Amino acid sequence: MTSHVPIPHNPPLVRDPGPARMLRPSTFWTIADPIPSRLSWSLMGLSIGVPLVLWWLLASTGWVRPLFLPSPAQVVGAIGQLWNSGALPKDIQFSLMRILGGFALATVIAIPLGTLMGTFASIRSLLEPIVGIVRYMPATAFIPLLILYFGLGEVPKILLVFIGTLFFNTLMVMDSVKFVPKEMIEATYTLGGNRLQVLFQVIFPYITPGIIDTCRVNMAAAWNLVIVSELVAATEGLGRRISVAQRFLKTDEIFAGLIVIGLIGLAIDILFRMFLRFSCRWAVK
Repeated sequence: MTSHVPIPHNPPLVRDPGPARMLRPSTFWTIADPIPSRLSWSLMGLSIGVPLVLWWLLASTGWVRPLFLPSPAQVVGAIGQLWNSGALPKDIQFSLMRILGGFALATVIAIPLGTLMGTFASIRSLLEPIVGIVRYMPATAFIPLLILYFGLGEVPKILLVFIGTLFFNTLMVMDSVKFVPKEMIEATYTLGGNRLQVLFQVIFPYITPGIIDTCRVNMAAAWNLVIVSELVAATEGLGRRISVAQRFLKTDEIFAGLIVIGLIGLAIDILFRMFLRFSCRWAVK
């Protein structure tokens, strides 16, 4: 006869977590909350000032030959010279015309197309595969065909910006529809709304801030494409100005063109942010 010997069960070891640790308050490392405007402006000033000081130091100490790195003063002088000669305003005008033409055309098509693809699964199933394939084709690879079909005028440059931004705008607008709360749509149906009312009075107002942000982000891609098109074949434009300066080793004019492009891009970005604050105050914190 066997007898069962009770096996003692040791209680599980539970580590005492100790007193709860409190995170030290930090203004700089705050998460998902705004920082004081004074600190924000100071950091923005540093982001511009530090690279300028480093540039000035590299150029003034002679570590890099002036042929490869002109000083900030030389670049400012080149900008003034190009502006006074009338070349810079003309180049800015042509580049802006090509960008705004191609990007506006892409936006006019991408907003309704992306909204429909995001709203209706049937439209998304119909168009997403072809959009997904074409968007992986580099827009610059279309340059030979555009020149072959439309020559060397303004049309191929505008179409290059159009092709390069259309599909990204479309897919980003489509994705913004996914964040529309389902409860809002169901509540509209419960109150007697139809599909058109859901589309135009619920979905489209909700995604409008996302559409403006999409345009703001993808405007940088439009600048890349127009500069590439002007480097290939153009008689005016900022890309053409940089290409000509490179042939004659005028690095100060190359830097001048790059800085002007950056300043115009920053101005456009600020305009989009202001438009967002003006048109969608409810969405801006």
